[in-house]
Amino acid sequence: MIRGVIFDLDGTLVDSRLDFDAMRREMELPPNEPILESLARLEPGHAARCHEILHQHELAGAERAILLPGVREVMATLHAREIHQGVATRNSRRITEATLSRLDLPFDLVLTRDDGPVKPDPWPVQEAALRWDLAPAEIVVVGDYRFDVECGRAAGSRTVLLTHPDDPRTYANTEQADLLLGSLAEWAVLLDFLESL
Repeated sequence: MIRGVIFDLDGTLVDSRLDFDAMRREMELPPNEPILESLARLEPGHAARCHEILHQHELAGAERAILLPGVREVMATLHAREIHQGVATRNSRRITEATLSRLDLPFDLVLTRDDGPVKPDPWPVQEAALRWDLAPAEIVVVGDYRFDVECGRAAGSRTVLLTHPDDPRTYANTEQADLLLGSLAEWAVLLDFLESL
């Protein structure tokens, strides 16, 4: 039985229109490498400059973020079913709280990069399980990137991958998610999946 759902933020609940390639260029980082992991390897001066660039991009993203289709419906139904809901994001706490507040998204648990190891590390799921007094197997992780799936799988949770703009019916699913959806606009399918577990 599923008693908790952990959502990613950007690309899952909200669209902040963040351009990670532009960030890497501005930071003079290699293309296609995860930004946080790249910053951890930099010398302190360069890292500090890059963190400021990252913050400015994320701040602009928080100010223009829009709610994605299906989010209110899935949150309301999970709330009615008394299923815990949390957010696990690689964003900072300041940016995450600003985004959630502006879009009126209440969550009983929010975990950011300021709180512990970031996805794909399983820590966010393990921490949620601890705080909710659940087993990881009672939690489903929902996100739009392989890090969300890797995080959930490493913790022992089921995972849902949102494939937009790709069609989930033709998506290769090398990430090995348990369910593929285009987006949370298919919230009824997600709820049926949770009910089946």
